[in-house]
Amino acid sequence: MTKLVLFCCNGSVFLSLQKLCQSVLSVLGRQVQPSCQKTCLETLRILSRDKRVLAPVATREGILILGRMARLHAGEEGGDNQTSSQEDTQSEEEERVVVEALKCLCNVVFNSPAAQQVSVDVQLAHGLCASLHTARTWHHEVGLFTLRLLFLLSALRPDVRGVLRREWHAVRLLTEVLEHTLDVRWVGPYEAARPDPQALPMPAEDNERAMEALKALFNLTLSDAGGEVSVLWLCVAKAVKCVMRHHAVNLLNNLPVSCLDVLIDVPVQGGLEKYGGKNMDAVQVLLDFMEKRIDKGSNYKEGLTPVLSLLTEGSRHHREIRRYIKAQVLPPLKDVKIRPEIGTAIRNKLVRLMTHVDMGVKQTAAEFLFVLCKESVDNLLKYTGYGNAAGLLVARGLLGGGRGETQYSEDEDSDTEEYKSAKPFINPITGHVEEPMPNPIEEMTEEQKEYEAQKLVNMFDKLSRQNVIRPMGVRPDGTLAPLEETLCDRSEDNSGSDSD
Repeated sequence: MTKLVLFCCNGSVFLSLQKLCQSVLSVLGRQVQPSCQKTCLETLRILSRDKRVLAPVATREGILILGRMARLHAGEEGGDNQTSSQEDTQSEEEERVVVEALKCLCNVVFNSPAAQQVSVDVQLAHGLCASLHTARTWHHEVGLFTLRLLFLLSALRPDVRGVLRREWHAVRLLTEVLEHTLDVRWVGPYEAARPDPQALPMPAEDNERAMEALKALFNLTLSDAGGEVSVLWLCVAKAVKCVMRHHAVNLLNNLPVSCLDVLIDVPVQGGLEKYGGKNMDAVQVLLDFMEKRIDKGSNYKEGLTPVLSLLTEGSRHHREIRRYIKAQVLPPLKDVKIRPEIGTAIRNKLVRLMTHVDMGVKQTAAEFLFVLCKESVDNLLKYTGYGNAAGLLVARGLLGGGRGETQYSEDEDSDTEEYKSAKPFINPITGHVEEPMPNPIEEMTEEQKEYEAQKLVNMFDKLSRQNVIRPMGVRPDGTLAPLEETLCDRSEDNSGSDSD
Protein backbone atom coordinates (compact mmCIF):
# COMPACT_ATOMS: atom_id res chain seq x y z
CA MET A 1 0.00 0.00 0.00
CA THR A 2 1.33 3.40 -1.01
CA LYS A 3 2.44 5.48 1.96
CA LEU A 4 0.85 8.92 2.20
CA VAL A 5 2.82 11.94 3.34
CA LEU A 6 0.80 14.98 4.36
CA PHE A 7 2.05 18.53 4.31
CA CYS A 8 -0.08 20.87 6.38
CA CYS A 9 -0.51 24.55 5.62
CA ASN A 10 -3.09 27.20 6.53
CA GLY A 11 -4.77 24.82 9.02
CA SER A 12 -5.87 22.32 6.37
CA VAL A 13 -4.26 19.33 8.10
CA PHE A 14 -7.45 18.19 9.83
CA LEU A 15 -9.42 18.25 6.60
CA SER A 16 -6.67 16.18 4.99
CA LEU A 17 -6.71 13.71 7.87
CA GLN A 18 -10.49 13.38 7.61
CA LYS A 19 -10.12 12.60 3.92
CA LEU A 20 -7.48 10.02 4.80
CA CYS A 21 -9.91 8.41 7.27
CA GLN A 22 -12.57 8.28 4.57
CA SER A 23 -10.12 6.75 2.09
CA VAL A 24 -9.03 4.09 4.60
CA LEU A 25 -12.68 3.19 5.28
CA SER A 26 -13.31 2.92 1.55
CA VAL A 27 -10.48 0.42 1.22
CA LEU A 28 -11.74 -1.56 4.22
CA GLY A 29 -15.19 -1.69 2.68
CA ARG A 30 -13.82 -3.66 -0.28
CA GLN A 31 -12.60 -7.25 -0.40
CA VAL A 32 -8.84 -6.88 0.17
CA GLN A 33 -6.16 -9.12 1.60
CA PRO A 34 -5.75 -9.36 5.42
CA SER A 35 -2.31 -7.74 5.16
CA CYS A 36 -3.87 -4.68 3.51
CA GLN A 37 -6.70 -4.63 6.08
CA LYS A 38 -4.18 -4.73 8.91
CA THR A 39 -2.19 -1.81 7.49
CA CYS A 40 -5.36 0.25 6.98
CA LEU A 41 -6.54 -0.45 10.52
CA GLU A 42 -3.14 0.43 12.01
CA THR A 43 -3.34 3.75 10.16
CA LEU A 44 -6.90 4.33 11.38
CA ARG A 45 -5.97 3.42 14.95
CA ILE A 46 -3.36 6.18 14.99
CA LEU A 47 -5.74 8.69 13.38
CA SER A 48 -8.58 7.81 15.78
CA ARG A 49 -6.65 9.21 18.72
CA ASP A 50 -7.56 12.71 17.49
CA LYS A 51 -11.18 13.72 18.18
CA ARG A 52 -11.15 16.31 15.39
CA VAL A 53 -10.76 13.88 12.49
CA LEU A 54 -13.32 11.22 13.43
CA ALA A 55 -16.35 12.50 11.50
CA PRO A 56 -16.05 9.93 8.64
CA VAL A 57 -15.60 7.04 11.12
CA ALA A 58 -18.36 8.07 13.54
CA THR A 59 -21.04 7.10 11.04
CA ARG A 60 -23.23 4.03 10.64
CA GLU A 61 -21.11 2.88 7.71
CA GLY A 62 -17.85 3.43 9.59
CA ILE A 63 -18.93 1.59 12.75
CA LEU A 64 -20.41 -1.30 10.75
CA ILE A 65 -17.19 -1.71 8.77
CA LEU A 66 -15.08 -1.76 11.94
CA GLY A 67 -17.60 -4.10 13.60
CA ARG A 68 -17.28 -6.57 10.71
CA MET A 69 -13.48 -6.35 10.85
CA ALA A 70 -13.70 -7.09 14.60
CA ARG A 71 -16.02 -10.08 13.92
CA LEU A 72 -18.74 -8.48 16.07
CA HIS A 73 -21.35 -8.45 13.27
CA ALA A 74 -23.10 -5.41 14.70
CA GLY A 75 -26.48 -4.73 13.15
CA GLU A 76 -26.55 -8.14 11.39
CA GLU A 77 -28.83 -11.11 11.90
CA GLY A 78 -27.34 -14.43 12.96
CA GLY A 79 -24.24 -12.76 14.34
CA ASP A 80 -23.82 -15.29 17.16
CA ASN A 81 -23.36 -18.29 14.86
CA GLN A 82 -21.11 -16.42 12.46
CA THR A 83 -18.83 -15.34 15.26
CA SER A 84 -18.29 -18.82 16.67
CA SER A 85 -17.85 -20.53 13.32
CA GLN A 86 -15.37 -18.01 11.94
CA GLU A 87 -13.24 -17.87 15.10
CA ASP A 88 -12.22 -21.51 14.64
CA THR A 89 -10.75 -20.96 11.16
CA GLN A 90 -8.93 -17.70 11.86
CA SER A 91 -5.33 -17.42 10.73
CA GLU A 92 -2.76 -15.46 12.71
CA GLU A 93 -2.93 -12.57 10.23
CA GLU A 94 -6.74 -12.51 10.39
CA GLU A 95 -6.53 -12.44 14.18
CA ARG A 96 -4.32 -9.33 13.99
CA VAL A 97 -7.01 -7.70 11.83
CA VAL A 98 -9.61 -8.42 14.54
CA VAL A 99 -7.36 -6.98 17.25
CA GLU A 100 -6.60 -3.81 15.28
CA ALA A 101 -10.32 -3.32 14.54
CA LEU A 102 -11.16 -3.67 18.23
CA LYS A 103 -8.45 -1.13 19.12
CA CYS A 104 -9.89 1.29 16.54
CA LEU A 105 -13.39 0.86 17.97
CA CYS A 106 -12.09 1.53 21.49
CA ASN A 107 -10.48 4.79 20.35
CA VAL A 108 -13.46 5.91 18.28
CA VAL A 109 -16.06 5.13 20.96
CA PHE A 110 -13.96 6.83 23.63
CA ASN A 111 -13.30 10.00 21.62
CA SER A 112 -16.59 10.53 19.76
CA PRO A 113 -20.08 10.99 21.30
CA ALA A 114 -21.48 10.60 17.77
CA ALA A 115 -19.80 7.20 17.47
CA GLN A 116 -21.23 6.21 20.85
CA GLN A 117 -24.75 6.95 19.59
CA VAL A 118 -24.17 5.05 16.36
CA SER A 119 -22.82 2.11 18.35
CA VAL A 120 -26.08 2.03 20.30
CA ASP A 121 -28.14 2.29 17.11
CA VAL A 122 -26.38 -0.66 15.43
CA GLN A 123 -26.44 -2.71 18.67
CA LEU A 124 -22.69 -3.02 18.92
CA ALA A 125 -23.10 -4.14 22.55
CA HIS A 126 -25.15 -7.14 21.34
CA GLY A 127 -22.25 -8.18 19.13
CA LEU A 128 -19.90 -7.85 22.09
CA CYS A 129 -22.13 -10.08 24.24
CA ALA A 130 -22.28 -12.62 21.41
CA SER A 131 -18.48 -12.60 21.42
CA LEU A 132 -18.48 -13.29 25.18
CA HIS A 133 -20.01 -16.70 24.41
CA THR A 134 -16.71 -17.68 22.77
CA ALA A 135 -14.52 -16.39 25.61
CA ARG A 136 -12.93 -19.81 26.22
CA THR A 137 -11.47 -19.77 22.69
CA TRP A 138 -10.23 -16.16 22.79
CA HIS A 139 -6.65 -15.30 22.13
CA HIS A 140 -5.42 -12.82 24.69
CA GLU A 141 -5.64 -9.51 22.83
CA VAL A 142 -8.99 -10.37 21.21
CA GLY A 143 -10.46 -10.98 24.67
CA LEU A 144 -8.73 -7.99 26.25
CA PHE A 145 -10.00 -5.41 23.75
CA THR A 146 -13.46 -7.00 23.51
CA LEU A 147 -13.83 -6.55 27.27
CA ARG A 148 -12.33 -3.05 27.14
CA LEU A 149 -14.78 -2.00 24.45
CA LEU A 150 -17.67 -3.34 26.53
CA PHE A 151 -16.35 -1.40 29.53
CA LEU A 152 -16.10 1.83 27.53
CA LEU A 153 -19.57 1.50 26.04
CA SER A 154 -21.19 0.72 29.40
CA ALA A 155 -19.28 3.58 31.06
CA LEU A 156 -20.08 6.24 28.45
CA ARG A 157 -23.67 5.21 27.75
CA PRO A 158 -25.62 4.58 31.00
CA ASP A 159 -28.75 3.83 28.93
CA VAL A 160 -27.05 0.72 27.52
CA ARG A 161 -26.41 -0.84 30.94
CA GLY A 162 -30.01 -1.91 31.54
CA VAL A 163 -30.26 -3.46 28.07
CA LEU A 164 -27.00 -5.33 28.61
CA ARG A 165 -28.27 -6.73 31.91
CA ARG A 166 -31.86 -7.55 31.00
CA GLU A 167 -31.81 -8.53 27.33
CA TRP A 168 -28.30 -9.82 26.72
CA HIS A 169 -27.45 -11.21 30.19
CA ALA A 170 -24.08 -9.48 30.25
CA VAL A 171 -23.62 -9.92 34.03
CA ARG A 172 -23.91 -13.70 33.71
CA LEU A 173 -21.62 -13.77 30.67
CA LEU A 174 -18.97 -11.63 32.35
CA THR A 175 -19.22 -13.78 35.47
CA GLU A 176 -18.52 -16.83 33.29
CA VAL A 177 -15.53 -15.00 31.81
CA LEU A 178 -14.23 -14.44 35.34
CA GLU A 179 -14.84 -18.09 36.27
CA HIS A 180 -12.82 -19.24 33.28
CA THR A 181 -10.05 -16.65 33.65
CA LEU A 182 -9.63 -17.20 37.39
CA ASP A 183 -9.97 -20.99 37.02
CA VAL A 184 -12.81 -21.20 39.55
CA ARG A 185 -13.78 -24.83 40.17
CA TRP A 186 -17.13 -25.49 41.86
CA VAL A 187 -17.60 -28.28 44.40
CA GLY A 188 -21.11 -27.20 45.39
CA PRO A 189 -23.86 -24.75 44.35
CA TYR A 190 -22.09 -21.80 46.00
CA GLU A 191 -18.85 -23.40 47.11
CA ALA A 192 -15.62 -22.98 45.20
CA ALA A 193 -12.73 -25.40 45.58
CA ARG A 194 -9.81 -24.17 47.60
CA PRO A 195 -6.87 -23.00 45.46
CA ASP A 196 -3.88 -25.29 45.20
CA PRO A 197 -1.17 -23.83 47.49
CA GLN A 198 1.45 -25.09 45.00
CA ALA A 199 -0.24 -23.37 42.05
CA LEU A 200 1.75 -20.82 40.08
CA PRO A 201 0.79 -17.12 40.27
CA MET A 202 -1.83 -15.93 37.80
CA PRO A 203 -0.30 -15.09 34.40
CA ALA A 204 -0.16 -11.38 33.58
CA GLU A 205 -2.42 -11.83 30.54
CA ASP A 206 -5.16 -13.49 32.62
CA ASN A 207 -4.84 -10.69 35.14
CA GLU A 208 -5.35 -8.06 32.44
CA ARG A 209 -8.51 -9.71 31.11
CA ALA A 210 -9.91 -10.22 34.60
CA MET A 211 -9.42 -6.52 35.38
CA GLU A 212 -11.31 -5.49 32.25
CA ALA A 213 -14.15 -7.89 33.14
CA LEU A 214 -14.32 -6.48 36.67
CA LYS A 215 -14.43 -2.91 35.33
CA ALA A 216 -17.30 -3.77 32.98
CA LEU A 217 -19.16 -5.55 35.79
CA PHE A 218 -18.72 -2.47 37.97
CA ASN A 219 -20.55 -0.36 35.40
CA LEU A 220 -23.34 -2.91 34.96
CA THR A 221 -23.96 -3.30 38.70
CA LEU A 222 -23.98 0.40 39.61
CA SER A 223 -27.76 0.46 39.98
CA ASP A 224 -28.72 -3.21 39.86
CA ALA A 225 -26.69 -6.35 40.36
CA GLY A 226 -28.99 -8.41 38.16
CA GLY A 227 -29.15 -12.21 38.55
CA GLU A 228 -26.55 -14.72 39.67
CA VAL A 229 -25.41 -12.40 42.47
CA SER A 230 -24.12 -15.19 44.72
CA VAL A 231 -21.92 -16.72 42.03
CA LEU A 232 -20.67 -13.26 41.10
CA TRP A 233 -19.73 -12.63 44.77
CA LEU A 234 -17.62 -15.78 44.83
CA CYS A 235 -15.88 -14.98 41.56
CA VAL A 236 -15.03 -11.51 42.79
CA ALA A 237 -13.83 -12.97 46.09
CA LYS A 238 -11.42 -15.13 44.09
CA ALA A 239 -10.36 -11.99 42.22
CA VAL A 240 -9.71 -10.28 45.56
CA LYS A 241 -7.26 -13.07 46.41
CA CYS A 242 -5.45 -12.57 43.11
CA VAL A 243 -3.74 -9.36 42.07
CA MET A 244 -6.56 -7.19 40.65
CA ARG A 245 -7.87 -6.29 44.10
CA HIS A 246 -8.67 -2.60 43.51
CA HIS A 247 -11.19 -3.34 40.76
CA ALA A 248 -12.62 -6.30 42.68
CA VAL A 249 -13.20 -4.16 45.78
CA ASN A 250 -14.94 -1.48 43.72
CA LEU A 251 -17.27 -4.11 42.28
CA LEU A 252 -17.97 -5.67 45.67
CA ASN A 253 -19.18 -2.27 46.89
CA ASN A 254 -21.89 -2.37 44.20
CA LEU A 255 -23.29 -5.75 45.22
CA PRO A 256 -25.87 -6.26 48.01
CA VAL A 257 -24.08 -6.50 51.36
CA SER A 258 -26.60 -9.14 52.43
CA CYS A 259 -24.91 -11.52 49.97
CA LEU A 260 -21.58 -11.19 51.72
CA ASP A 261 -22.40 -14.28 53.77
CA VAL A 262 -21.73 -16.30 50.59
CA LEU A 263 -18.04 -15.49 51.01
CA ILE A 264 -17.81 -16.82 54.56
CA ASP A 265 -20.50 -19.51 54.60
CA VAL A 266 -18.42 -22.61 53.94
CA PRO A 267 -18.25 -26.04 55.60
CA VAL A 268 -17.08 -25.97 59.22
CA GLN A 269 -13.80 -27.73 58.48
CA GLY A 270 -12.83 -24.80 56.29
CA GLY A 271 -13.76 -22.17 58.86
CA LEU A 272 -12.98 -20.97 62.35
CA GLU A 273 -15.06 -22.32 65.23
CA LYS A 274 -14.58 -19.06 67.12
CA TYR A 275 -16.49 -17.22 64.41
CA GLY A 276 -19.37 -19.63 63.92
CA GLY A 277 -17.44 -21.93 61.61
CA LYS A 278 -17.16 -19.21 58.98
CA ASN A 279 -14.23 -19.01 56.57
CA MET A 280 -12.56 -15.63 56.95
CA ASP A 281 -9.93 -16.03 54.21
CA ALA A 282 -11.50 -13.42 51.92
CA VAL A 283 -12.02 -11.02 54.83
CA GLN A 284 -8.38 -11.40 55.86
CA VAL A 285 -7.25 -10.67 52.31
CA LEU A 286 -9.36 -7.49 52.34
CA LEU A 287 -7.80 -6.48 55.69
CA ASP A 288 -4.29 -7.05 54.32
CA PHE A 289 -5.18 -5.07 51.21
CA MET A 290 -6.53 -2.21 53.37
CA GLU A 291 -3.32 -2.07 55.41
CA LYS A 292 -1.16 -2.04 52.29
CA ARG A 293 -3.21 0.87 50.95
CA ILE A 294 -2.68 2.76 54.21
CA ASP A 295 1.05 2.06 54.14
CA LYS A 296 1.21 3.32 50.55
CA GLY A 297 0.49 6.78 51.95
CA SER A 298 -1.13 8.30 48.85
CA ASN A 299 -4.34 8.32 46.83
CA TYR A 300 -6.41 7.39 49.88
CA LYS A 301 -9.67 8.62 48.40
CA GLU A 302 -9.66 6.23 45.43
CA GLY A 303 -7.46 3.46 46.78
CA LEU A 304 -8.44 3.17 50.45
CA THR A 305 -11.98 4.44 51.01
CA PRO A 306 -13.67 1.73 48.86
CA VAL A 307 -12.19 -1.13 50.90
CA LEU A 308 -12.88 0.71 54.17
CA SER A 309 -16.52 1.21 53.13
CA LEU A 310 -16.84 -2.45 52.17
CA LEU A 311 -15.43 -3.67 55.49
CA THR A 312 -17.61 -1.19 57.39
CA GLU A 313 -20.84 -2.38 55.77
CA GLY A 314 -19.81 -6.02 56.09
CA SER A 315 -19.14 -5.51 59.81
CA ARG A 316 -22.42 -3.65 60.29
CA HIS A 317 -24.53 -6.41 58.75
CA HIS A 318 -22.61 -9.57 59.70
CA ARG A 319 -21.77 -10.27 63.34
CA GLU A 320 -19.09 -12.87 62.58
CA ILE A 321 -17.28 -10.52 60.19
CA ARG A 322 -17.37 -7.70 62.74
CA ARG A 323 -16.03 -9.92 65.53
CA TYR A 324 -13.23 -11.24 63.33
CA ILE A 325 -12.17 -7.81 62.08
CA LYS A 326 -12.30 -6.32 65.56
CA ALA A 327 -10.01 -9.06 66.86
CA GLN A 328 -7.47 -8.06 64.19
CA VAL A 329 -7.89 -4.28 64.31
CA LEU A 330 -8.92 -3.54 67.92
CA PRO A 331 -7.52 -6.30 70.14
CA PRO A 332 -8.00 -5.90 73.92
CA LEU A 333 -5.97 -2.98 75.23
CA LYS A 334 -2.95 -3.68 77.38
CA ASP A 335 -0.39 -0.89 76.94
CA VAL A 336 -2.16 2.45 77.42
CA LYS A 337 0.96 4.53 78.04
CA ILE A 338 1.28 5.39 74.32
CA ARG A 339 -1.12 7.65 72.44
CA PRO A 340 -3.56 5.72 70.19
CA GLU A 341 -2.24 7.35 67.00
CA ILE A 342 1.40 6.46 67.69
CA GLY A 343 2.70 3.09 66.56
CA THR A 344 2.73 0.66 63.65
CA ALA A 345 -0.28 -1.49 64.55
CA ILE A 346 -3.33 -1.31 62.28
CA ARG A 347 -5.26 0.47 65.07
CA ASN A 348 -2.61 3.21 65.23
CA LYS A 349 -2.72 3.68 61.47
CA LEU A 350 -6.51 3.98 61.39
CA VAL A 351 -6.60 6.39 64.34
CA ARG A 352 -4.14 8.62 62.49
CA LEU A 353 -6.54 8.67 59.55
CA MET A 354 -9.30 10.00 61.83
CA THR A 355 -7.60 13.41 61.68
CA HIS A 356 -6.65 13.26 57.99
CA VAL A 357 -6.97 16.48 55.98
CA ASP A 358 -9.33 14.82 53.47
CA MET A 359 -12.83 14.88 54.96
CA GLY A 360 -13.95 11.74 53.12
CA VAL A 361 -10.96 9.70 54.29
CA LYS A 362 -11.33 10.97 57.86
CA GLN A 363 -15.05 10.14 58.04
CA THR A 364 -14.67 6.70 56.44
CA ALA A 365 -11.89 5.63 58.82
CA ALA A 366 -13.80 6.92 61.84
CA GLU A 367 -17.02 5.21 60.76
CA PHE A 368 -15.15 1.91 60.34
CA LEU A 369 -13.78 2.01 63.89
CA PHE A 370 -17.16 3.19 65.23
CA VAL A 371 -18.92 0.17 63.72
CA LEU A 372 -16.26 -2.19 65.10
CA CYS A 373 -17.09 -0.70 68.52
CA LYS A 374 -20.80 -1.51 67.90
CA GLU A 375 -21.43 2.25 67.55
CA SER A 376 -20.80 2.78 71.25
CA VAL A 377 -19.25 6.17 72.03
CA ASP A 378 -17.62 4.88 75.24
CA ASN A 379 -16.00 1.95 73.42
CA LEU A 380 -14.76 4.18 70.60
CA LEU A 381 -13.21 6.66 73.05
CA LYS A 382 -11.47 3.79 74.82
CA TYR A 383 -9.57 2.91 71.62
CA THR A 384 -9.10 6.35 70.04
CA GLY A 385 -9.35 9.10 72.64
CA TYR A 386 -11.82 11.98 72.58
CA GLY A 387 -9.60 14.26 70.50
CA ASN A 388 -9.36 11.86 67.58
CA ALA A 389 -13.06 10.92 67.71
CA ALA A 390 -14.44 14.46 68.07
CA GLY A 391 -15.06 14.93 64.33
CA LEU A 392 -17.23 11.81 64.09
CA LEU A 393 -19.10 12.61 67.30
CA VAL A 394 -19.92 16.12 66.09
CA ALA A 395 -21.14 14.80 62.72
CA ARG A 396 -23.30 12.13 64.40
CA GLY A 397 -24.60 14.36 67.21
CA LEU A 398 -23.05 12.11 69.85
CA LEU A 399 -20.88 14.52 71.81
CA GLY A 400 -22.99 13.77 74.86
CA GLY A 401 -22.28 10.04 74.54
CA GLY A 402 -24.63 7.21 73.66
CA ARG A 403 -24.87 4.89 70.67
CA GLY A 404 -25.61 4.98 66.96
CA GLU A 405 -28.83 3.76 65.41
CA THR A 406 -27.75 0.25 64.35
CA GLN A 407 -28.72 -2.63 66.62
CA TYR A 408 -25.93 -5.04 67.56
CA SER A 409 -25.71 -8.27 69.53
CA GLU A 410 -25.56 -8.06 73.32
CA ASP A 411 -22.20 -9.76 73.77
CA GLU A 412 -19.91 -7.54 75.80
CA ASP A 413 -16.23 -6.87 75.33
CA SER A 414 -13.96 -7.90 78.21
CA ASP A 415 -11.19 -5.55 79.30
CA THR A 416 -7.74 -6.78 80.20
CA GLU A 417 -6.48 -6.48 83.78
CA GLU A 418 -3.81 -4.04 82.57
CA TYR A 419 -6.47 -1.74 81.13
CA LYS A 420 -8.70 -1.95 84.21
CA SER A 421 -5.86 -0.96 86.51
CA ALA A 422 -4.77 1.95 84.28
CA LYS A 423 -8.26 3.22 83.39
CA PRO A 424 -8.58 5.80 86.23
CA PHE A 425 -5.36 7.47 85.08
CA ILE A 426 -6.11 7.66 81.33
CA ASN A 427 -6.54 11.12 79.86
CA PRO A 428 -9.87 10.85 77.99
CA ILE A 429 -8.81 13.47 75.43
CA THR A 430 -5.55 11.82 74.36
CA GLY A 431 -6.58 8.24 75.20
CA HIS A 432 -3.45 7.28 77.11
CA VAL A 433 -1.82 7.54 80.55
CA GLU A 434 0.24 10.73 80.68
CA GLU A 435 3.31 11.32 82.77
CA PRO A 436 2.63 13.73 85.66
CA MET A 437 3.33 17.29 84.58
CA PRO A 438 4.56 20.03 86.93
CA ASN A 439 1.78 22.37 88.05
CA PRO A 440 2.56 25.78 86.44
CA ILE A 441 0.56 27.73 89.05
CA GLU A 442 1.77 25.86 92.09
CA GLU A 443 4.20 28.60 93.19
CA MET A 444 1.96 31.54 92.21
CA THR A 445 0.33 33.79 94.77
CA GLU A 446 -3.46 34.19 94.75
CA GLU A 447 -3.08 37.65 93.20
CA GLN A 448 -0.94 36.26 90.37
CA LYS A 449 -3.45 33.45 89.73
CA GLU A 450 -6.31 35.96 89.58
CA TYR A 451 -4.33 38.19 87.21
CA GLU A 452 -3.53 35.33 84.82
CA ALA A 453 -7.14 34.13 84.88
CA GLN A 454 -8.45 37.61 84.05
CA LYS A 455 -5.86 37.96 81.28
CA LEU A 456 -7.06 34.66 79.76
CA VAL A 457 -10.71 35.76 79.93
CA ASN A 458 -9.87 39.02 78.16
CA MET A 459 -8.01 37.17 75.40
CA PHE A 460 -10.96 34.84 74.78
CA ASP A 461 -13.37 37.78 74.83
CA LYS A 462 -11.31 39.68 72.24
CA LEU A 463 -11.06 36.66 69.91
CA SER A 464 -14.80 36.05 70.27
CA ARG A 465 -15.71 39.68 69.46
CA GLN A 466 -13.49 39.58 66.37
CA ASN A 467 -15.19 36.33 65.26
CA VAL A 468 -11.85 34.51 65.29
CA ILE A 469 -13.33 31.90 67.60
CA ARG A 470 -16.89 31.15 68.66
CA PRO A 471 -17.49 29.53 72.04
CA MET A 472 -19.59 26.40 71.65
CA GLY A 473 -21.42 24.09 73.98
CA VAL A 474 -23.14 20.73 73.83
CA ARG A 475 -26.92 20.48 73.81
CA PRO A 476 -28.67 17.73 75.77
CA ASP A 477 -29.13 15.81 72.49
CA GLY A 478 -25.35 15.69 71.96
CA THR A 479 -25.12 18.27 69.15
CA LEU A 480 -22.94 21.40 69.11
CA ALA A 481 -24.48 24.85 69.42
CA PRO A 482 -23.30 28.40 70.31
CA LEU A 483 -22.54 28.62 74.02
CA GLU A 484 -25.29 31.13 74.77
CA GLU A 485 -27.90 28.78 73.28
CA THR A 486 -26.75 25.80 75.33
CA LEU A 487 -26.79 27.92 78.51
CA CYS A 488 -30.36 29.01 77.74
CA ASP A 489 -31.37 25.39 77.16
CA ARG A 490 -29.96 24.35 80.51
CA SER A 491 -31.66 27.21 82.36
CA GLU A 492 -35.01 26.30 80.81
CA ASP A 493 -34.52 22.64 81.78
CA ASN A 494 -33.70 23.64 85.36
CA SER A 495 -36.72 25.96 85.62
CA GLY A 496 -39.01 23.26 84.28
CA SER A 497 -37.76 20.75 86.84
CA ASP A 498 -38.43 22.87 89.93
CA SER A 499 -40.47 20.97 92.51
CA ASP A 500 -42.95 22.34 95.01
